[in-house]
Amino acid sequence: MAGNDVTDLVERARKGDPRAVARLISHVEDGSPLLREVMAALTPYAGTAYVVGLTGSPGVGKSTSTSALVTAFRAQGKRVGVLAVDPSSPFSGGALLGDRVRMQEHATDRDVYIRSMASRGHLGGLSAATPQAVRVLDAAGCDVVLIETVGVGQSEVEIAATADTSVVLLAPGMGDGIQAAKAGILEIGDLFVVNKADRDGADATARELGHMLALGESRSPGDWRPPIVKTVAATGQGIEEFVEALGKHKGWLQEHGQLDERRRYRASVEIEGIALAALRARIGDLRGGRRLPVLAERVVARELDPYSAADELVAGVSDE
Repeated sequence: MAGNDVTDLVERARKGDPRAVARLISHVEDGSPLLREVMAALTPYAGTAYVVGLTGSPGVGKSTSTSALVTAFRAQGKRVGVLAVDPSSPFSGGALLGDRVRMQEHATDRDVYIRSMASRGHLGGLSAATPQAVRVLDAAGCDVVLIETVGVGQSEVEIAATADTSVVLLAPGMGDGIQAAKAGILEIGDLFVVNKADRDGADATARELGHMLALGESRSPGDWRPPIVKTVAATGQGIEEFVEALGKHKGWLQEHGQLDERRRYRASVEIEGIALAALRARIGDLRGGRRLPVLAERVVARELDPYSAADELVAGVSDE
């Protein structure tokens, strides 16, 4: 695809062409040689979408809650993008669960774009391509981008570096409150949702969560205090309060200058990730050459310590 084709693809995506959006995200996921050109073409149009991350243990209803949020935001006239990150198949590397199947009610809505992405072994509940995929949906005119993480529970704190607002979902009877206290999930949540609130124990779960948040608080006056919302996403109960709480958090972020601060941090994490990937690729090239094997031999022969060897390796990468 030539440069003119990239420009045409971006223009089509901005006009709401789902095929163009799909091709752009495929370039991102596949690490296409044209990825740099694609990102450069998208950048002038990105930076306005409100990014919401939803995380939590398997079975809490993340997909159902995401679908309910899509319905609520569409009722407000907003264009919505969804990135549903699924576990990878160990055979094909593709996404296993296919959240699009669970959001079929939105399949014919041209103002909703839903994409399942494979984590491909990337830790933290996300795909390594998630930040660039968010930029595609942002530049394509989505007002809201919802990111649903893999659902591995305790390792999903990376969402805090990817979203403007991080939502932690829990459900009664699943021990999520205790796991959250152990995992540091409490620190990343801007909003907590106790889903399946029609089940026994929902009030107790919300109460326990409130106690944990109070115990862990080290906030100053005026700091954001994460609310706890109870929902039954399958029926839409509590979704209005959920959306209202998201709006309040976005307003607080804007009022206190935190929205731009979070986005600057997000950009710095993305830049660092790209730079590290490039360095790993260059070190991989060295592995195929002689520098790294020679350094390894010297460490085994006790002629050189590993830190000095690493210094030499980094210097070699920098010189090339």
